[in-house]
Amino acid sequence: MAEPQDRLNKMIHKLKEHGFRVTPQRLAVLKILATSLEHPSVEMIFEYVKTDFPTTSLATIYKTVNLLKDLGEVVELDFSGQSNRYDGNKPYPHPHLICTKCKSVVDPEIENLTELAQQVAKKTGYQILTHRVDFFGICPNCQKTR
Repeated sequence: MAEPQDRLNKMIHKLKEHGFRVTPQRLAVLKILATSLEHPSVEMIFEYVKTDFPTTSLATIYKTVNLLKDLGEVVELDFSGQSNRYDGNKPYPHPHLICTKCKSVVDPEIENLTELAQQVAKKTGYQILTHRVDFFGICPNCQKTR
């Protein structure tokens, strides 16, 4: 994971580079995405932001998150039947561990995922553009409460 301040600075730079303003509300969203380890949903981000900016709308959060996604600064994790979650720490393909009980999302450190993608491409003839690897299980905290 990149240093949160470095990630924040990179996201700010990317927005400015593409001619977008960095409003206080947008900056609040960026800070949450740059520092959060929990892969928040738009609704979670909205709850955090409205604490300091009570007039901020949910639509503003959606627009900001989608803009960051379009700029390649956030990875969207789509889970059918649940709210999408967003990763601003690692805006590139990487594996996730998802707890089926509490829905927490964690980034395991796995070294050879690029090799796996290359292997799949070689064996299938596909040109791999991106990938997503998710592992589902029960996290240690939920195991304790069983």
